[in-house]
Amino acid sequence: MKKILLTLLILIVAAAGALFVLNGKDTYDASKYSASLSNGLQKGSKVAFTLPDQFDKRHSLTDDISTIIFVDTKATGHMVKAFLKEQPADYLQKHHALFVADISPMPVVIRNTFALPDLRKQHYSVLLIYDKKISESFKKGAQNEKIVLAKIKSGTVENLRYLEDDDALKKALK
Repeated sequence: MKKILLTLLILIVAAAGALFVLNGKDTYDASKYSASLSNGLQKGSKVAFTLPDQFDKRHSLTDDISTIIFVDTKATGHMVKAFLKEQPADYLQKHHALFVADISPMPVVIRNTFALPDLRKQHYSVLLIYDKKISESFKKGAQNEKIVLAKIKSGTVENLRYLEDDDALKKALK
């Protein structure tokens, strides 16, 4: 019995090590992406960014975008994900919106093994913040535990709403 348990333990450790080696490498290239927020995600702040989505496609804030949905926690991310799952594939595009999620605190092996594969199953783009410096510029002065809905005009934040749940998000986007 001891030999069986020892063998199982060795297999588990070897599998965990292999998982770490295979999925522990960070492939994010910080030189390709940037963000500039004159005063964080606050009213009156000038905003410009280029961020990757879950498929490593580059997205930049353009003048046709009028709404940024920003989440900073796992709980708020899941709320937005549940809301968008129920919407048509072109929902964000039709509403001139971008969904931005901060995944910078997530360990690389967890991000690569669980988060990114799950995000790649979604029918909408999620712009991802991998970099702690970019994350800090978005979070400056924000209520991080809530869904942040920023109304943008010509790269300037005109209005901010902090939403508690996906029902509030649904009402705010209609």
